[in-house]
Amino acid sequence: MQLEVGTDPKEVGRARGWARSRLARSGLAADEPLVETLVLLVSELVTNAVVHTGRPARLRVLLSDRLAAGRGTVRIEVADTCACPPLRRRAEDDDTGGRGLELVGALADRWGWRPEESGKRIWCELDRDAAAAGTDPAGGGSSPAAGAVPGETVLARTRSRPGVRTPGG
Repeated sequence: MQLEVGTDPKEVGRARGWARSRLARSGLAADEPLVETLVLLVSELVTNAVVHTGRPARLRVLLSDRLAAGRGTVRIEVADTCACPPLRRRAEDDDTGGRGLELVGALADRWGWRPEESGKRIWCELDRDAAAAGTDPAGGGSSPAAGAVPGETVLARTRSRPGVRTPGG
């Protein structure tokens, strides 16, 4: 499943709606916590692509065959035509942005990115069995490219480093 995303920031809302409908068609209940987390991850990754590259992007949602049985993995990918790597940064308490990849790192079971011929692809995965069992995905989130710090909550990460800005997005 794939959606072409334009450069208008309103496209983020369209991407969320598209992802929500695809997840519903796969048998995931709209009120399932996994769906809300996946939609948030879609929102963060698409926002990063639209805001930070100013170029169109392509959103893909890949579902494992085992989802209907209550297990399996959902993978979200956003590809854009900007070759610059995603930058993870630490937002200050009063910043209104800059937490996108921190959220992705905290909520996804795995995430990363890879360069491609015409840009890059950033991805994240969420396991349904972990979410359904009430497991905290923040403890398992990692980034092969950026070295996520497992076990911390997003709030602790953003508040424990007031005034510190590091490269990252």
